[in-house]
Amino acid sequence: MAIVITVAQQKGGTGKTTLAANLGAALLPSRKVALLDIDPQHTLARWHELRPKTASKLTFSEVSGWRVSRELDRLKAHHDFVVIDSPPQVDSDARLAIRGADLVLIPVQPSPPDAWAAEGTLQLVAAEKRKAAMVLNRMPSSGKLRETVTALLQRGGKPLLTATIGNRTGFATAFARGLAVSEAAPRSIAANELGALLSELLEMLG
Repeated sequence: MAIVITVAQQKGGTGKTTLAANLGAALLPSRKVALLDIDPQHTLARWHELRPKTASKLTFSEVSGWRVSRELDRLKAHHDFVVIDSPPQVDSDARLAIRGADLVLIPVQPSPPDAWAAEGTLQLVAAEKRKAAMVLNRMPSSGKLRETVTALLQRGGKPLLTATIGNRTGFATAFARGLAVSEAAPRSIAANELGALLSELLEMLG
């Protein structure tokens, strides 16, 4: 039975879809992976349509509403990992995706509004008794804002990961080609950051 990672954040524009695509593709070399797009914007579906025929194959599905739980069960039966890209709001579909997750990954950009928006997602994760992890996404390499947001997220013992994802053009460039940064530029700093994030997540999942 597959391990399910749901990427969720009630605030839009946090890089949720890019993160889901990159995690799914980064898991591919040694595992059977499925991506499930339940975001009505269907950005992950467009990314998948762009994937070159020479790229490693992953299973892709997009559903909504009452079909979410059924499709998740189907994918879990035939894969090692399922990565879900959920809607940018706390609605019924997002709740189902969180309920079915082994781990909920919450991307947070370096701004107080993004940090505050993560509270609602954390509350929903807690209500569903799921495991959560927050990751700082599109982070500047240094500066006061980075320190301020990190301190804000660390208050109250919130589950903030050590690994961070920088604000790097490599992610957008790879995404536009239907690839993960680990596929398009495997020796890049961006790919190293993605690898560190994946390692930390796998350690959390045991």
